[in-house]
Amino acid sequence: MMPLNFANIGEENMIKRVGGNPEVRKFLSNLGFVPGGMVTVISENGGNIIVNVKDSRVAVSKEMACKIMI
Repeated sequence: MMPLNFANIGEENMIKRVGGNPEVRKFLSNLGFVPGGMVTVISENGGNIIVNVKDSRVAVSKEMACKIMI
């Protein structure tokens, strides 16, 4: 298990765990980051990570990406 910010670009990964306080977990869950879901890193752009999750493109900060374990 490793944080999302260490994932290779273009590689599809399964989300294993979402950490953080309850507010952060709810925010990430609303974006589609749920255990068992698939996520693909599209690119990194100035401190943000662009990912494909649930057929949507989402940008998350590296700080948030550290809370998403794959």
